[in-house]
Amino acid sequence: MNLSFPALLALRYLKSTRKDAFVTFLSAVAAAGVALGVAALILALAALSGFQHALRTEILARTPQLEVVLPAAADAEAARRAVAGLSGVSAVHLVVRGRGWLLSEGRAESAELVGYEGALPASFPGAAGGDAGLYVSERLGRRWGLAPGEVVEVVSARPTLTPLGPQPRMRAVPLAGTFASGRTEQQERAAVPLGVAASLFGPSDRRLEIDAGGLDRALALAPRVAEAVPGSELRTWRDLNRPLFFALRLEKAVMFVAVFLIVLVAALALVADLALIIAKKRREIGMLGAMGASPAELRRAFLLLGALLAGLGAAAGTALGVGGAWFLDRKRLLALPERVYFLDYVPFLVRPGDLAAVVILTLGLSLACSLYAAQRAAAMAPVEALRR
Repeated sequence: MNLSFPALLALRYLKSTRKDAFVTFLSAVAAAGVALGVAALILALAALSGFQHALRTEILARTPQLEVVLPAAADAEAARRAVAGLSGVSAVHLVVRGRGWLLSEGRAESAELVGYEGALPASFPGAAGGDAGLYVSERLGRRWGLAPGEVVEVVSARPTLTPLGPQPRMRAVPLAGTFASGRTEQQERAAVPLGVAASLFGPSDRRLEIDAGGLDRALALAPRVAEAVPGSELRTWRDLNRPLFFALRLEKAVMFVAVFLIVLVAALALVADLALIIAKKRREIGMLGAMGASPAELRRAFLLLGALLAGLGAAAGTALGVGGAWFLDRKRLLALPERVYFLDYVPFLVRPGDLAAVVILTLGLSLACSLYAAQRAAAMAPVEALRR
């Protein structure tokens, strides 16, 4: 294999550092620092991505893919038929939302009440039951000891004005079943038949919840849904969770910058190592310049030397970070208190985009720092170097 003069010089100085214990130690420290920074950054991003993926999955499973808020004067059934006729729509549910309470044997629980017609909307996953009626979370069902068929009183937060003053709107509804409650949900939810919800809240807050069969399909379908129901407010799953997604992106960016400082320190150590090699090999570099080695060739040689050290460190750090993330996630070694977090262990998820960003930025920063030392070697005058 024929190598160029800069490549041969870089390999020679990489090997020759073994003869000098101090230079060898600094080279090992520089490469190990890069490896440690890359591994720490990959593990930190993998843990954060694992948490965020679990949180997004948990929340999006209970969020409508598309939601259309109908005006008060709109024909809800006509709007539902117009949307259901679009290609790509899997299901359309007409719902009415409101706030209220659930009462049973002297116990009360504040909840978001959702009126539905037909099958339960997709935002109530894992429903156990089949008949129309009241559906509460399995968490509330266990806590209250409810069984299908028991009557639960549903009270609206909107009272009825009578000559005797405001009177509560209350309906007794038999429990039809339960649905899977998310561990991230802080507020109870309950699904009631549409007729009951209309009597409790009125028709003012009517919405269409649309299932498009996938999140990306829902985003592509949104413009056609907006054309089918003009004058209505259309919100996608991304719009409904925009503050959360912004917070997750900001958290990841701050974490990346904070941990990347380790890589910056390692890159500075790489500059110190190259500067020491240049000082130790000053007479040899001057002799090479006197024999005809151009400044550009010397610059490339030390730039390649820095790239070799950074590349070895980045490769070792990538293997350590990816392997450690895979092992920790597969074995679930980092347990979490079940009552404090919505997960029982720390999940790790290595995303290809994060991995590529870590490696590219690490190599770019290392090469930029190596360029400074390479410029020093290229600017060295051969006569002055041979005199010292």
